[in-house]
Amino acid sequence: MPAPSATYAGVLLADWGSSTLRAWRLDGAGAVAAQASFPLGVSRLAPGGAAEALDSVVRSALGAAGLPALLCGAIGSNVGWIDAGYVDCPASPATVAGRLARPAADVAIVPGLRCYGPGGPDVLRGEETQALGWLQGDPARRRGARLLCLPGTHAKWLAVADGQVVQFASAMTGELYALLGEHSILRTVEPEAAPYDPAAFLLGIDTAGDGSAFATRLFAARGRLLAGQFAAEAAPSYLSGLLIGAEVNSLWPAMRAEAGRVELIGDAKLTGLYATAMQRLRIPHKVWDGDAAVLCGLKTLWKMARAG
Repeated sequence: MPAPSATYAGVLLADWGSSTLRAWRLDGAGAVAAQASFPLGVSRLAPGGAAEALDSVVRSALGAAGLPALLCGAIGSNVGWIDAGYVDCPASPATVAGRLARPAADVAIVPGLRCYGPGGPDVLRGEETQALGWLQGDPARRRGARLLCLPGTHAKWLAVADGQVVQFASAMTGELYALLGEHSILRTVEPEAAPYDPAAFLLGIDTAGDGSAFATRLFAARGRLLAGQFAAEAAPSYLSGLLIGAEVNSLWPAMRAEAGRVELIGDAKLTGLYATAMQRLRIPHKVWDGDAAVLCGLKTLWKMARAG
């Protein structure tokens, strides 16, 4: 990576996930000069195609030819460009910045995090940048205990103490929703095509209880449908509420420690569903924009890496 310089021209930052790539080009002053999203997720790349996709598509579209790049997300997994490894918790921004992987002279990739969570050994990749970016957004966030929830295909709950991620837990809520809604006896209509039903969603949250006896509560979705308690079109909303309710009601007490509320970080649709569940369950929470957090995280790690 280039040394700090008064003539430094900028940098290309990217959150490169399994399905989508979001990228920002920063100018020499650190301001966003261009940004775009691309359907270039790791799962869609040909073997060995990451370097070519970065140069021919992303750099070209954003006018970033010749600029160094910092990437986070699935691109650093064992099915990405290079396995960027994991940093053991507790992990701080400085620790993560000091462990960047370099698949090319002008490209660096952020490592993931690893810990021993409530369910055993756990890993995350991509969420570390979002979480560290949120922490860097305000000095007050780096004091005391915080609990972050990042909804997604595999939702992450991160316990933070004085600016360091000390532990986290993963929940396969999003993946279970897709699998059960498309390939199980609970399948009624395509989940993505079903309209959101607020009443069915809340019923699912209420039915989830504390998350125990979950397989039994899950099968009750079929019983409720056959009993005429909701229409087939409402079943995906009910299933979503059931899964999110079980996740929230089990992980909030397990992970909260001294944190007074949950910091919900992510896209508006998912954080909105989780916020509805937390409001129903009377769990204090606040919603934050995920793109702003990941951009701040990439900026922070880039500055630390250059300074180091």
